[in-house]
Amino acid sequence: MRRITAITPAGQWNAASAIDRVMLDADDRKRRRIVLTGEKGTQVLIDFDKPMTLRDGDGLMLEDGAIVLVAGTAEPLAEITASSPREFIRLAWHLGNRHTDVQIDGLRIRIRRDHVLEEMLRGLRAKVTALEAPFDPQATMPHSHNHAHDHSHGHGHGHHHSHHGDHSHD
Repeated sequence: MRRITAITPAGQWNAASAIDRVMLDADDRKRRRIVLTGEKGTQVLIDFDKPMTLRDGDGLMLEDGAIVLVAGTAEPLAEITASSPREFIRLAWHLGNRHTDVQIDGLRIRIRRDHVLEEMLRGLRAKVTALEAPFDPQATMPHSHNHAHDHSHGHGHGHHHSHHGDHSHD
């Protein structure tokens, strides 16, 4: 088994020089440690100090300098477009407010298929198109419950934080 020594970002290497290819969906491209087997049988070990997100088109650099291509598998997605940049921002806000993984490409947003979200977006006058393509969501900060972030969204939630102990929002 061969070890990965580095990740070469998509577009910064010649993908035609890859010795093999591993096909992974968006969830499988978020890894710290895993053994992967390429389509030609190359076995590689990913063993990072912390979880890393691999992107469609990245190269996994091996100890001997050879590179294995990371390819995103096609997933059922919805592509969202808006009638104006202002509407695009409004749609992106609604998706972000629901902690939805999104891939932004110019003035298009891609999400995993979700009939509830798609119906909401159509109600907001978005054009929603179903497609199958690799999903490369934006990197996100994991949501935690340590309350080191501000909960005010401009409307009342009736939150009462006394059960969380003494903490401050500096």
